[in-house]
Amino acid sequence: MTGQATTEHLDGKGMPALPASARRLFASDREATVVTIDPDGAPQASLVWMALDRGSLVFGVEEHRRKVRNLRRDPRVTVIIHDNERTADGAADGLTQYLTVRGRATLLGPGIPDEFTALMDTLARRYLGTDVYPFGNRGSETGMIVRIAVERIGGVGPWVD
Repeated sequence: MTGQATTEHLDGKGMPALPASARRLFASDREATVVTIDPDGAPQASLVWMALDRGSLVFGVEEHRRKVRNLRRDPRVTVIIHDNERTADGAADGLTQYLTVRGRATLLGPGIPDEFTALMDTLARRYLGTDVYPFGNRGSETGMIVRIAVERIGGVGPWVD
């Protein structure tokens, strides 16, 4: 199945909500590719650890990163997560499933070291199997949280109709 989400997947505010079939990707160690827009209009892609929090996608980032500059200028973002499962719907058997989410980002921080550390510790548990985020920017004053409001869901998999 390929395409975009329909009204069956709307949350209480009229925005697309991730169905359970897509939410499971955020309980796995599947990394996400975040695509922002450079000043010249070119796409800029980054691989990140990502979580689902109250219907929004969230990830941590340092303030000096290019994606932060891009999101401050233009909050539109696309997220892609490759699944480890393949389709078996009869129409496109064997395709690698992937989720695409288009949305708008809100930047929280800098100056939120406790919140940044809490998020990164949570992500480290999932991605590294350790209770504490082990890298040098733990507790960073320049750490930020990017929160993405889901606007459109697509890709190949059971999350599209």
